Amino acid sequence: MERIDTVVVGAGVAGLTTARLLQAFGQRVVVLEARDRVGGRVHTVRTAGRVTDLGASWIHGVTDSPVAAAAEAFGMRTVEFTVGSFQPDGRPIASYAPDGTRSNDAAAAAFAEDVRAVDRALLGVIAASGPGESYRDVTERAIAARGWDAERAQRVREFLEHRAEEQYGVWIEDLAAHGLDDDQVEGDEVVFPDGYDRLPAHLAEGLDIRLEHVVSRVHWHGAGVEVTVDGTTDRSTLSAAAAVVTVPVGVLHSEAFTIDPPLPPAVAAPLGRLRMNAFEKVFLRFPTRFWDDGVYAIRQQGAEGRRWHSWYDLTSLDGEPTLLTFAAGPTARETRTWSREEVATSVMAQLRRLFPGAPDPVDVQITGWQDDPFSRGSYAYMTVGSVTSDHDDLATPIGSVLHLAGEATWTDDPATVTAAMCSGHRAAERVFGGEIPIERLWSSPR
Repeated sequence: MERIDTVVVGAGVAGLTTARLLQAFGQRVVVLEARDRVGGRVHTVRTAGRVTDLGASWIHGVTDSPVAAAAEAFGMRTVEFTVGSFQPDGRPIASYAPDGTRSNDAAAAAFAEDVRAVDRALLGVIAASGPGESYRDVTERAIAARGWDAERAQRVREFLEHRAEEQYGVWIEDLAAHGLDDDQVEGDEVVFPDGYDRLPAHLAEGLDIRLEHVVSRVHWHGAGVEVTVDGTTDRSTLSAAAAVVTVPVGVLHSEAFTIDPPLPPAVAAPLGRLRMNAFEKVFLRFPTRFWDDGVYAIRQQGAEGRRWHSWYDLTSLDGEPTLLTFAAGPTARETRTWSREEVATSVMAQLRRLFPGAPDPVDVQITGWQDDPFSRGSYAYMTVGSVTSDHDDLATPIGSVLHLAGEATWTDDPATVTAAMCSGHRAAERVFGGEIPIERLWSSPR
């Protein structure tokens, strides 16, 4: 049986961060990755000269971001593309009323102020909410307090429904009242025209990473851990003083992955209140641009926007006219078995309400994270009954030898690459037993 210092399960950003920092301080580390590539849910594809980030796309706020610092150090080119927190304004947004006509500036501004008024009220309503309340519960109270007529209230209500879906890929009634507490962005947001996967590629340099090694069991005890690996040709076991498991919440919940003995209540309880979402990207590339110049996003209100309501203009990334929309929450589950043609037809029916005569797309790409056995969704969300501390509590050290890391284990900014990196840094420090500067990820020791 092979014996090492630390085994890391998963070669996403969290796992690579942990391994790189521990190796920099002299440990022998092996990273086991089920996929045939590194990056996890950071996944870039390159076809026909196009670069498409199917997984993570943004740094959501570059201010004081270690991901932004690492990207700069690695020479990764960025383009500013600030999406904020599904904002109602602040960027050039072409807003369309339920009848398909574009709202004038005054109507768009009035609607944005209605959203902001509810958001201001939500701060107190959420703070006073009970543990069994959903985001629907608190938003309904905040809306009701305004005393608006039914139509005005409905426009804001559907905006908040869409916000829950786009931010966390879940229906508003299934999200905890505190589920969007982290929904803050500090500084500009940026995307990567050359692909986000260059970040994990740099982090992986010099590490012992074993691809297509599917971990099925992690056995922990007082003296360390044994990790059972299903490789491409056989089954083997690695023994280590410690293990850092960075697989997504969906895998932790699955029968295909066993932790033995079972997780203690301090960790199992928060895990039980977190779930993987349903959130897919739909990229549509067109022969010509049919929407207005200078538009950052297109949004439609009303019942027609139940599935498809928001499109984001990605043309600035490579010059090809491109719109991005999301199948999120109920829509992601409803369209899960649809063909690419069926999805494209459905999306285009809504675009053509707003832009009659819009051409067919020349290329359509749709993600499939719900069906990925190594993620089982895009990222984690707080179910009703969850509390904010569940994220950090999920990372509670287990017997001083087993640690969980990943985007779901970081309270301040879950569901992001930043959370993955920060959680990996924390895990490395806990295994090491001392402070490790996170800057060691991208800089050489002096």
